[in-house]
Amino acid sequence: MWGPSIVGFGSYHYKYDSGREGDMPLIGFSPRKPATVLYGATGFAGADILLGKLGKHTMGKGCLYIKNLADVDAAVLKKLMVKAVAARRAKRRD
Repeated sequence: MWGPSIVGFGSYHYKYDSGREGDMPLIGFSPRKPATVLYGATGFAGADILLGKLGKHTMGKGCLYIKNLADVDAAVLKKLMVKAVAARRAKRRD
């Protein structure tokens, strides 16, 4: 658990140019009342193409919001998550 409501997998350390840094899950989700929020499911080359094939969703600042899982293509969602985790792991090795 990352905080009281985010289920996260793995760990990723980030550092912004501003000097701010911290830790977050490689990928995570939070089942909120208005929508399920997915954290870390984007941010890699080609994510926009997959998002175009995903189905009904909205985007926030780095977050993917899905109101109903039946509205999205599960195979595309899985690809998004797998590629996002692989991209973060590759960045970590740099």
